Formats: sequence, structure tokens, C-alpha cells
Amino acid sequence: MVREIKAAAEQVFPTIAGLRRAIHSNPELAYEEHETARLVKDTLTPLGLHIQSGIAGTGLVATLEGDLPGPPVLLRADMDALPIQERTGVSFASTRAGVMHACGHDVHTASLVGTAMILSRIRAKLAGTVRMVFQPSEELLPGGARPMIEAGILHGQHSRPAAAFAQHVMHSLPAGSIGIRSGMFMASSDELYIRIEGQGGHGAEPHRLLNDPVVAAAHAVVALQSIISRHCPPNVPGVLSIGRMEALGSTNVIPSTVSLTGTLRTMSEAWRSEAHKLIRRVVRQTAQAHGAGATVKIKAGYPVLYNDPEAAALTRSAAVEYVGQPATVDADLWFASEDFAYFLQELPGALYLIGAGCPHAIHTPRFLAADAALLTGTGFMAYLAWRFLAARAASEQGSGAGISQRMRQ
Repeated sequence: MVREIKAAAEQVFPTIAGLRRAIHSNPELAYEEHETARLVKDTLTPLGLHIQSGIAGTGLVATLEGDLPGPPVLLRADMDALPIQERTGVSFASTRAGVMHACGHDVHTASLVGTAMILSRIRAKLAGTVRMVFQPSEELLPGGARPMIEAGILHGQHSRPAAAFAQHVMHSLPAGSIGIRSGMFMASSDELYIRIEGQGGHGAEPHRLLNDPVVAAAHAVVALQSIISRHCPPNVPGVLSIGRMEALGSTNVIPSTVSLTGTLRTMSEAWRSEAHKLIRRVVRQTAQAHGAGATVKIKAGYPVLYNDPEAAALTRSAAVEYVGQPATVDADLWFASEDFAYFLQELPGALYLIGAGCPHAIHTPRFLAADAALLTGTGFMAYLAWRFLAARAASEQGSGAGISQRMRQ
């Protein structure tokens, strides 16, 4: 099957590469992916799949039924771009000022379309149903995953999927390599909005003020760091960063309010909840110690992304078979966040990495995944779907052999 699927991936690649370029040159922001969704639907329609469109706005679900009995498996790709001005210089660069596929969602989307093409060719060997989800708005809170789930895509015309898989390009990995990590993998993300309220006045006469909100805010920034260094358990990775401090005074004017914005990232939902309480307490008490007041708003983002150990082990085994042991790597903890985590709260599964082979990081103007990432992503997701369903079919037959052994028979 590896050889057959790789051959099919090579055959569909010209079409998929063209689709990727079309999507990349016309990037669309969250919930604006109308043209992207149309391109996806138009490319999938000739395959004879059951396609549902307009889910959660611009989302699509394409369902492919194998000829052999078996459970559904869910595959997901995200479609939205970022508000970044592209500087790659390629012939298919963004034609929209200030909008760019800087996170590789063009590759994710085109890859999943290619996966559908491959799976439609091996339908006779497919023991189950493949539900392919093209999701809007991964980059913008609250994200598109939860609205699609709430719209009922985990049920639909078929039974609940047995597992869910997704991939993400990674600039730091060699093109065509695959990275996987079991257990906690990507961080939760919360946005912090803090306002310190005091009394403004002349910068030359701070002694005449009841308080100085700039000084109170500065102490609050420092105090917030103690939440990680002194309260977070040492076995729970966490980051708290203040990225913006706005005090609209002047050289001789102390403002009445200071605004702080930042982010909290954790790898534990339990600690995340505790950190929210600590942030509110530390900010308010620090401001109070300086005679100022404070308000704290925490905008909850995506949850911790947890890869099911069995799904991660199967992904790793499949990757070794597909790209080889040297190109299968252990992924590090990644403090970015992903709303695929919502799918993994509902279903066992895993998100894995595809090496992009790019010297520039994602979310930067020069990021561009290599074609090798597109080719590998297309074929491997098809192989992983087939392998998962074949393993489930073998397991249900009650064979005494292990999953890896059964898959190679």
C-alpha cells in the first residue's frame, strides 16, 4: 500500500500543486474563505463524494465511503490565512495586500483534497468511511472547530468517527519529514486584557498624586512573572508574556490609566484554571498596594492539544513505513495553539507535523512550505487513513497478532 499510495500521490500532485498555488495567491481571512471553499468543492465534486458546504459559514465536509465495512475516521484541514504582507517573491505570491498564507493552511487544504483523490482510487481496499473536514477560522478566536462540531459534523449520516487526525507544516523540520508526539503537545492560549486605573497629573509632581498607575502597572508586569516561577508546578510547562503596555501620557504627563495585554500558555487544563485566578488576584492586589485599581479580562482561547497515545503510536508506525525511520522525528512541545484540540477532546486522535523545509518561521512574511511538504502531506494522510481503518478491521476480526504485525500482512 505504501508503494501504491505514493504512486497515486505522484499522479495527483500536478493538480494538487496547482490548487495549492491558486489558494496561496488568493488568501482569505477567517470566515471569509468563500473562494477557497469553492475551489475545494469544485475539485472534489468529480470524485462522487457526499459534500456538505456552508457549515459554520464557509466550512465543508466531504465523505468517502469505502467498499469494505468499517468505522468512520475524520481528517481535518484548516483554510484561513493571516493578516501579513507576503515577501516570498514567488510567482504565486498573494495578490491581496496584507493577507498571506503564512501558516501553511494552503498546504493543509490542498493536501486533504489530494488525500481524497488518492482514497477514491483505493476505495475497494478501504474498510470504513473517511470524513474530510475543511474548516474555517483556525487563526481567529473562537475558531471554526467548535462551531463545526456544534453543527453536528461528528454525527451526520454516519456514526461517530472512531478517531480524528490532522497535520501541520513545521518550518524547522526537513521537507517531507514527519514529526509526532504522544500526550500533551500544543498549549492552551488565553488572551489577557488588564487595565490599571489611577490618578494622572503633571510628571514633575508625582508626590501630589494619590497614585501613579504607570508605576503600579510596571510592578504588576513583574509580579505576574512570579505566577509561572513560583506557582506553576515544575512538571507543567507554562508561559505568561505581556506583549503590550500602553500608557498614553507624555514626557511631563502621567496618564490616569495604563493598559496591558498579553498571553497565557499552558500544557495543563487544571493549572490553566488555577492561573486565571492567580492572574486576577496578583494584578488587583499589586495595584491596590500602590493605591490604584485594576480590572482584568481573560479571553479564553483554545484548550491544550492532547495526542492520544495509541493514535500517536499508530501515526509514528505509519510514518516510519511511509517516509522511513530517519525522516520520522520526535516532535517537541509546541507552545503555539490549535483549535483541532476541540476535536481531540471529543475523539481519540493526533495532530502530527509535516516538515516544510523553510528557513523562515511560520507567521512571518517569508514563510513558504516546499513542494515536498505538499507531496508528503497528501500521500501520508491517505496512507494513515487507510492504515487506521485496516488496523481497526483486523482488530475486529479478533486476530491475535499485534496491530503493527497485522498491518504488514
